[in-house]
Amino acid sequence: MHPGTDVDGSSPADYHVLTAEALAERTLDGLLAEHPGELVRTGSPHLVCTMLPPHWRSNKTLPVAFKVVALGEVLDGTLVTVRAGNDENFCGELRNCTAVMKNQVAKFNDLRFVGRSGRGKSFTLTIIINSSPPQVATYAKAIKVTVDGPREPRSKTRHQQFHPFHFGPRPFHFGNPLDPQRITDPMVGSLPFKLPVKVFTFKLPSIKIFVIRKGK
Repeated sequence: MHPGTDVDGSSPADYHVLTAEALAERTLDGLLAEHPGELVRTGSPHLVCTMLPPHWRSNKTLPVAFKVVALGEVLDGTLVTVRAGNDENFCGELRNCTAVMKNQVAKFNDLRFVGRSGRGKSFTLTIIINSSPPQVATYAKAIKVTVDGPREPRSKTRHQQFHPFHFGPRPFHFGNPLDPQRITDPMVGSLPFKLPVKVFTFKLPSIKIFVIRKGK
């Protein structure tokens, strides 16, 4: 057995590494529990970021400011950069994609996704902490960016546009004047006086026809 090792062959340094990773994991779980639905894990156990909407319109302000939170020690003033890309658009255009770390938080001022991610695809975010050494984390399938943004389901849209009279029979506007279902003329309804409606009945007298024949 080599000096500085235990019976199982592990060194005290291994315990130190495992303890640091376990501590970082507990810190991460506690932070996510304090901010449910706001922060999301990244590929690095030492970095979390704001959860992005799954689908968004190109060049539109995000619903909340995008933030990167460092669980490890990062000096104030360290530059943080965000990149977006996928197999179709490897370097999507972004605006305001840099921020400065302050108190372990880098807040981006109006981060915007201008480049489109492609039909049915999402961007993967790459977060770069320009520390020494640099730290890099990824946020997989972070956001889908299209020209129009999210739309309502087609079934709901069709239901709102459906009107039964489009296909059914329509009432005839000029029916019997005595019919209570008859739709009155709006111009007549706006007159300051009402015309009386009377019913006139006529009896035709019986007509007898006489045929006169002359004798020979």
